[in-house]
Amino acid sequence: MNAPIRFIFRGQVVEAANTDPTRTLLQWLREDARTLGGTLGGTLGTKEGCNEGDCGACTVIVAELEDGNVRLRTLNACIRFLPTLHGKALLTVEDLSPAPPTDSTQPPRLHPAQEALVRCHGSQCGFCTPGFAMSLALSFERQRLQGRCASRAELANDLAGNLCRCTGYRPILDAAEQMGHGQEDGYLPEGLVLGPLQAQLEALRQDAPLDSPTWHAPRSLPELAELRLAHTQARLLAGGTDIGLWVNKQLRETGPLIHLGDVAELRQLRREDTGLHIGAAVTLEDAWQALVQHWPSLSEIHRRFAGPPVRHAGTLVGNLANGSPIGDAAPVLMALGAKLLLRRGAAQRELALDAFYVDYMQNRLEAGEFIEAVQVPLSPSPQESPWHIRAWKISKRFDCDISALSAGMAIQLDSAGVVTDVKLAFGGMAAVVKRAAGTEAALLGQPWNEATLERALAALEADFTPLSDLRASASYRRAAARGLLMRLWLETRPDQPLPAAQLRVFEGTV
Repeated sequence: MNAPIRFIFRGQVVEAANTDPTRTLLQWLREDARTLGGTLGGTLGTKEGCNEGDCGACTVIVAELEDGNVRLRTLNACIRFLPTLHGKALLTVEDLSPAPPTDSTQPPRLHPAQEALVRCHGSQCGFCTPGFAMSLALSFERQRLQGRCASRAELANDLAGNLCRCTGYRPILDAAEQMGHGQEDGYLPEGLVLGPLQAQLEALRQDAPLDSPTWHAPRSLPELAELRLAHTQARLLAGGTDIGLWVNKQLRETGPLIHLGDVAELRQLRREDTGLHIGAAVTLEDAWQALVQHWPSLSEIHRRFAGPPVRHAGTLVGNLANGSPIGDAAPVLMALGAKLLLRRGAAQRELALDAFYVDYMQNRLEAGEFIEAVQVPLSPSPQESPWHIRAWKISKRFDCDISALSAGMAIQLDSAGVVTDVKLAFGGMAAVVKRAAGTEAALLGQPWNEATLERALAALEADFTPLSDLRASASYRRAAARGLLMRLWLETRPDQPLPAAQLRVFEGTV
């Protein structure tokens, strides 16, 4: 690196020099931080469990400046490359408790989340508890700022990125409900006092960006475009929720990396006349919240898209660029008629998302080109007839699981109940996420009734030739896809449509 990685930790700026760009934050905490001296205190509360961002034992909170304010996010330290912390602040489980009392006869004060976990017996072996405490601490701060207590279902969603194999979750959720009681003024331990933290982060902004032969961190779109042309073989890195696994699990060499997280233009999420503009560095969490605000029917797919620490790190555009045939974002955005804004140097072009994928993990990007943003129409077409938007995911677990099958569906009906437009996209049914062209043709211009549904179900058989793998057999995928199309009809048929709640197995209550 041209300079050491600098970030705030335990109230002071720490430096990590001569660091491999793919060294993770977890490795730094458990192996490197102890060499910085005793003033930092303990750093081993953050644990390594799965080492792939699934179990949440390594959950930490990272603070950074965003629109002039300090924003806190939970992240998985095991797949977070250390250079991405440059200019930010790190909080671990040791930061939750303030300094020990001067009176040695008094027990140390705990964060309300920690106190509640103790009181409700939410920890047995204790290995995963630090990660739960960090997720609960962030939930506590959100509730404090909103001036309300979260429901049990909301708290379960907050903890969806944390696994515990000891307590069965009930006492942990009990603790989550109880941690705010009697805390009317909130609780901010020393490490979370945002005023001083903001001043420190603003001072770090003056540091130069990191650069090396294998790590580039541009801060503007023109700089990124120039770098991409000069390094066409370099890997683009946003949240690292996929590339981190290449390093940890596959022991792959990434080659040179270009980090997108500091490019201000790519962090923009705005509503335009034509729809939503979601930059390539906008996190999954922020992107899904914007989509759900316009289409509430997408709320379940939002909740089930990984857990909060992954959604706080990964990006929507990164999920699309990855091109996995089981990526959950692509079917939804295809159904919404999304377009990609591509850039190569100073030149831009638009490409419909459903035309982007060529074959398994192959796309239409040219050498030196990258995705600048995804543009999502606020209505799939300018016609006035109402659209019905649905998105479903089939997986073995409700939370934090890879899809066996996913679907994004948009259907438009006129006043007579005739299908005037339809977009049906499926993941897990082919080598790429793709639309069901034959099924769409069988529906278009037809009355949305049971006879039309039967013809569409027959057409769906010819649209895809799914494979069998560990997640599902080909026959199961076909049956599940037919079931989802039938569910679309049951929820949207002109004659006595069923409420979605009557077709949902999981109601979001715990």
